[in-house]
Order: sequence, then C-alpha cells, then structure tokens
Amino acid sequence: MSDQDERQQTDPTFLDRSTTIRPGEELNTTALAQYLTTQLPACTGALQVSQFPSGFSNLTYLLRMGDREMVLRRPPFGANIRSAHDMGREYRVLSGLRRVYHKVPEPLIYCEDESVIGAPFYVMERVQGVILRAVPPPRVPLSPSLMQQLSLAAIDTLAEIHGLDVAAAGLADLGRPAGYVERQLRGWQRRYEAAETTPLPLLEEVITWLNRRQPPSQEGTLIHNDFKYDNLVLAPSDLTQVLAVLDWEMCTLGDPLMDLGTTLGYWIEANDPPSLIGMFGLTALPGNLDRGSLVLRYQEVSERTVSDPLFYYVYGLFKIAVIIQQIYHRYRAGNTQDARFAQLDQVVRDCAYLATLALEKDRIYRLT
Repeated sequence: MSDQDERQQTDPTFLDRSTTIRPGEELNTTALAQYLTTQLPACTGALQVSQFPSGFSNLTYLLRMGDREMVLRRPPFGANIRSAHDMGREYRVLSGLRRVYHKVPEPLIYCEDESVIGAPFYVMERVQGVILRAVPPPRVPLSPSLMQQLSLAAIDTLAEIHGLDVAAAGLADLGRPAGYVERQLRGWQRRYEAAETTPLPLLEEVITWLNRRQPPSQEGTLIHNDFKYDNLVLAPSDLTQVLAVLDWEMCTLGDPLMDLGTTLGYWIEANDPPSLIGMFGLTALPGNLDRGSLVLRYQEVSERTVSDPLFYYVYGLFKIAVIIQQIYHRYRAGNTQDARFAQLDQVVRDCAYLATLALEKDRIYRLT
C-alpha cells in the first residue's frame, strides 16, 4: 500500500461528514429515539443527530446511537410531490436491490407514521466512504489520472445497473417501460409549468425540439434516474472503487438511454457555465472523460447503441432544469430557508442556454 493510500484510509477528513442541522429542518429526537429503540433493539445509547449538508432533494441525517451509525432519509419540508419523495418506495427498492447488487446500503427500517418526525422516513446502514461533491473534502488528491479512472468506473457502474436482474430483485413491477420517453417528456413539461416563476423562452424552445425529436423507447431496464458523482460512495483507500450507489428515490423501470441522458446533463465540462460548475463541477476537472467519450464508453460496456446522443443530452439538461426549478419554487414560496436555493434560477437559465448551444452546434461536448 502506498503512503497516499494509507493516509486516505486513516484521515477522517476523507470520509463524507455531517454537520449541524439547518434551521427549520430539525427532527423530533425524543420521539425518534423512542421509535428506534423499540424497532431496532440492538440500538442502545443516547441518540445524536446531525445532517449531511449537501443535496437539494430528500433530506439526509446521520444517526449515532452508542457505537452504531445509521442514515435517515425523509422528504424535504414543504414538498408536495409525493411520487418524487416516496420513502416507502425507496425503501422497497433498496430492499430488493440488496438481493442482487452489493453496491447499495442495507435498509434497516421504514416508518410511515408521521407522528414520529412529521413525515415518513427510512433508516439504512451507513456506508463509510468518500463522496465527491462540488467542493471535495480537504486534501483529497484529485489528479488527472485518478479522475480519468473514476469517470470510467462511474459510467461502468451505470451500465452495470442497467444490466441488473429486476425479476430476481422482486422489482419487475416497479415501472412501465413501454412509452417511457413520451411519458417523461410530458411529465417533466407538466412539472415545469406547475413550478414556473419566470418565463424562459429558451427552455420553451428546448421543449418543442424534444417533443419533435423523440425516439422510440428502448427495452426497459432498471434505471437510477439521478446518477452522478455525489451519489457514489467511494473507497477511501481507492477513490476509483465504487462501494455504494445512493439516492434511489427516482429509480424505476424505463429506457436506459434516458438514464444516460440524465447523467450527461450532470456531466459538466470545464467551459460550461459557472453556475453548473459550482453545482456539479468535479466532472470538469482535468482527466475526466468528456461527454462524447462518456457515451462511447457506455456503448462499449453496455453493448447498447446510442444512436442520438444529442436528444438524450438535451433531455438530461431539461430534466435537471425542471428539478432545480421545482426546488427554487419551494424556496420562493417560503417552504425552505436554505440559502443555497436563492440563486437556483440561474442554474435553470444556464441549463436552457447549454441545451440551446448543443442544438446549434449539433453535438454534446466542448460547446463553449
């Protein structure tokens, strides 16, 4: 083992860390502690709760009881999009995946009794590892060679997910692959209209183009629907090894190329708009595959043909724009006090701008 590998194993700053809970997102720790000790008798000791500060959707908390660490997931405060924040569904997905796939945390318990913390939630094991967010942990050496290997490992993991046996996982009824592309376009357009705060003509043009260009749906597979670096737990001793994939809240059965499109939307390059680099920018570091090379690698590993990368990339940007717009709409409505949300409208505009550039240049990489 190299000196660097040894330091990565022993330096706690490499591990994903929680912090104090944001105002307005506190949990009823008394009720939660009582519930956990009743449902999980192995949990003993006083309950300590902190919050993982990143992420813009479901809220994630670190629970400590004695020497045991667990993770709690609950919907965001003020959210009324039930299908996007269904804790019971996410718990079921994790439970099924554990039968066929080792890269998911072990789910421990699901609670639909809202009297405990004010919303349904579930608890899972904590997978100790490194999560690379927009601002990486201190002193993590993200060299070009490491980022190249990590980008390969990430896209290989996505292809791996698309090859899982959903019947063996008990998830064959999770979604409806037939007509998936058309339903996604219709659904995201409807969500955008419901969350719109300021008209964006560029995004309207993107919607029109997507509806006109849409390809037929591919044969359905399990798809993650939110696959990006900060949903991967990496081994501290080898940051190119994926230990676990997190945040399965949007997982379903559907077109795997639409899933690839979402990842392409998150896959920011060095000259993309600053707001997107600020949110998703580790893929812009030297050494990462560009979006074109990412598609080529996916085709090689998955043995699927991506005949229209432009459509899937533009769809990914549109979908991300809508997700961010929904979060910004909740912020404008006063349902969250998270200061990070105040500038999210710029992210929406830049997604539309980047999609328009891709259409003008008829390619998905090196757009500016």
